[in-house]
Amino acid sequence: MSYTKRVSMLILLDSIIVLTAIYIGYYTLHPYFSAYTFPTLVISSIALLASHHLFAFVYRLYQKSWEYASVGEMLAIVRAVTFSIVMTGVIQFFVNGNVYVRVLLITWMLHVILIGGSRFSWRMYRDYYIQPKQEKNRALIIGAGSAGSMLVRQLMKSRDADLLPVGFVDDDPKKQKLQIYGVTVVGKTEDIPRLVEKLNVDNIIIAIPSLSKTVVQKVYQECSKTNAKTQIMPMIEDIVSGKVAVNQFRDVQVEDLLGREPVELDIKSISEKLTGKTILVTGAGGSIGSEICRQVSKFKPKKLLLLGHGENSIYGIDMELRNKYRTEFEIIPIIADIQDRSRIFEVMESHSPDVVYHAAAHKHVPLMEYNPKEAVKNNVIGTKNVAEAADTFGVKTFVLVSSDKAVNPTNVMGSTKRIAEMIIQNLDKESPTNFVAVRFGNVLGSRGSVIPLFKKQIQAGGPVTVTHPDMTRYFMTIPEASRLVMQAGALARGGEIFVLDMGEPVKIVDLAKNLIKLSGYTIEEIGVKYAGIRPGEKMYEELLGENEVHGEAVFPKIFIGKTVEFEYERVTNLVENHTAFEPNYLAQYVLDLANKREKLVVKSAN
Repeated sequence: MSYTKRVSMLILLDSIIVLTAIYIGYYTLHPYFSAYTFPTLVISSIALLASHHLFAFVYRLYQKSWEYASVGEMLAIVRAVTFSIVMTGVIQFFVNGNVYVRVLLITWMLHVILIGGSRFSWRMYRDYYIQPKQEKNRALIIGAGSAGSMLVRQLMKSRDADLLPVGFVDDDPKKQKLQIYGVTVVGKTEDIPRLVEKLNVDNIIIAIPSLSKTVVQKVYQECSKTNAKTQIMPMIEDIVSGKVAVNQFRDVQVEDLLGREPVELDIKSISEKLTGKTILVTGAGGSIGSEICRQVSKFKPKKLLLLGHGENSIYGIDMELRNKYRTEFEIIPIIADIQDRSRIFEVMESHSPDVVYHAAAHKHVPLMEYNPKEAVKNNVIGTKNVAEAADTFGVKTFVLVSSDKAVNPTNVMGSTKRIAEMIIQNLDKESPTNFVAVRFGNVLGSRGSVIPLFKKQIQAGGPVTVTHPDMTRYFMTIPEASRLVMQAGALARGGEIFVLDMGEPVKIVDLAKNLIKLSGYTIEEIGVKYAGIRPGEKMYEELLGENEVHGEAVFPKIFIGKTVEFEYERVTNLVENHTAFEPNYLAQYVLDLANKREKLVVKSAN
């Protein structure tokens, strides 16, 4: 129906209702109130009809979408009717010298009831008769707060929604048994498995967007005991800004189950380091390096140098950033190998970066066990090249992306990272450049991490392979890792090793099981197979060695390890003696540091 036809129909309907209301009021009181004559009725009818339409336009009664009517629309009706009655009374006083209050009161009540009833009856007719009936999945809503209430209201009134709310779950004892939009709060978190079975629930929606990850983990543990699909409602800010709809849910991610809150940034200190400066990121095409580039871009540097060995990955991040920041700062893609010393020195001299984030590295533990020379060339010699170039050309801050595997290393990759740390710590003693390192745990979703592997195995029908049932690791997300690198650069004073408080370590097998459930399968359908510990792997990772632990956090959830005078003489000799940086010599040193004596690895090194 067109807008003109719709308004015309409502004006006609309201006119009939107004006249009906005042005539009923007249004939109800006329036998007992003879002073209220028929001419007075006619004048009152005309006055009420005109004033009603006037206030109907003032309060936009003809522009409201009544199929979505609520308390606000009802208040608009009451205001319009009340003012039209008041105006009619004023006209009665000036024409007849009297106001017929009882007649107007009855008219007011009938007016409100009939106008409101006509509008809301349309909504009921639409909801129960016009709206097509369809089979809907039964949904249990976690959280009976404002977000959950908003969600239920949206689901109840939307003709396209495929979910039917059948109950709320909330741990607040004051809300138990309450009804919100006709949906009852039926229990607490620990009741979820029982309620899913009792209410025949198909979907569980976590409708507390601001929920801490610790609580999300607790809730999901209960949800995972059922076969219902578990999803999370989007953030209220995203709903209000229009980025997503209320009922646009996302699946629970592994990141939601880390059990700790992400690190918040000190925006001011980072901005001082990055805004208007030249920033170089090595390994810019990698999973962590590319995310560092994205995060740095938000601070509007003067120039961003994207350095990497693989042209495809550098092309990808270069095009992504150009599409978004083309006019805001200069972006320069640089194809270079950090093992090429002269090329790295050439880049540093040409662009004179203020900050270097060194993320280029070989990081795959089993592969490096079989290729220690390559690990040495990239992780040690490459780091030495970039660090010395930074020192030579006056870089203010140099941040090395290191690994928790550098602590008491038992593998080639960890050993090369430990040597890289010692190199920059040694350089920091004499250089005006602030050299610091950041140690990560495992980064979820990065190349070579377990998550992509597990996902492929699940897609193939399983089983998911885990090395050992007791193996644990610390985990963090890619954005969190990149933010830690940037914060470390802002906090750098020289020589520090920054470590994130990563909460409790996670069992790999628990991570695998959660991922299976998040993918919509049961553990029995996919299966978990134990493949045995691989060469160089630890059962438990450490973030700081015993002699490196420093008790106080320098920033919320960020710690600094104490500088350890460990093999500095030997490292100093390595740094100063370029001939000592021959790959075979260093490969043997790596094997010594990692206490490796396996014939296969030694043979590969030689």
